Amino acid sequence: MPLNIPDGLPAIEVLRGENIFCLESSQASHQDIRAIRVLLLNLMPKKIETEIHLLRMLSNSPLQVDVELLRITDKPSKNTPIEHMENFYKSFSDIKDKKYDGMIITGAPLGQVPFDNVSFWDDMKEIMDWTVTNVTSVMFLCWAVQAAMYHLYGVDKLILPKKISGVYPHRLVNPLSPIVRGFDDRFDAPHSRYAEVPASALAGLDDLEVVSDSEIAGPYIWSHKDGRHLFVTGHSEYEPNCLRDEYQRDLEAGIDPEVPENYFPDDDPKKEPIVTWKSHGNLLFNNWLNYYVYQLTPFNMNDIGHVRNDLSLSIAE
Repeated sequence: MPLNIPDGLPAIEVLRGENIFCLESSQASHQDIRAIRVLLLNLMPKKIETEIHLLRMLSNSPLQVDVELLRITDKPSKNTPIEHMENFYKSFSDIKDKKYDGMIITGAPLGQVPFDNVSFWDDMKEIMDWTVTNVTSVMFLCWAVQAAMYHLYGVDKLILPKKISGVYPHRLVNPLSPIVRGFDDRFDAPHSRYAEVPASALAGLDDLEVVSDSEIAGPYIWSHKDGRHLFVTGHSEYEPNCLRDEYQRDLEAGIDPEVPENYFPDDDPKKEPIVTWKSHGNLLFNNWLNYYVYQLTPFNMNDIGHVRNDLSLSIAE
């Protein structure tokens, strides 16, 4: 089934070039089908790049997925053309009365910044509160994991002594969880962050279960037991050169970064990185759409708020 994308979004040509079936919104509107509606809150500086990464992951599903793009504030983006933001992104006021089957909230380069010092923190809190009654299942990525754990569960992030950057081996803690169905017992995933949610803090929250972790990178995937909150600390959506680009950017900024671990052959930045994480990444997004979005969401989207009452109560407690 196709991925429904706003008319004219640059990602369309990239994905079609990879033989991914995409429909523009004007085409999809003529089909008599109840598409899964997914909202993407894009907090990353290079928004077009992030759109392509995540839309590529959402495309590998037999479900028809209708994607909308959300911005956190109306402030101009330094790394994305104003025209792109105006043409394709909606503000929260545009969508706050709508219901969505699924939502993805991306990371942001804010790992070392206290939450209360984040310029859009009040907006972020409002949106996270809104998801409880307006979205069936939310996938939080990287920094958004830390933000959600702090606001919704009262767990603060831990600043790391040094940046975690590289591709690390992971194991399954709960291999029977639907979100990791089809995963190998051991698999790789990229990480790039300055902070983490401590495993010890997760152990004290009965409503959450850790599904996968890494000896080096810590907890990787965990979820609310009802599937309506999914936390992913790594970047299985990354393209082959993402960690290299970040490494080069840090070098140019004079940060003196360490070479991303287990990424370049022989840890030599002059060599081409070898991708070892695509298969599990595709399964991760496929499983989320199937088990936590499609199979949980009501046919009538107006019923989403009623379905989520139990979750709202458990968070409030």
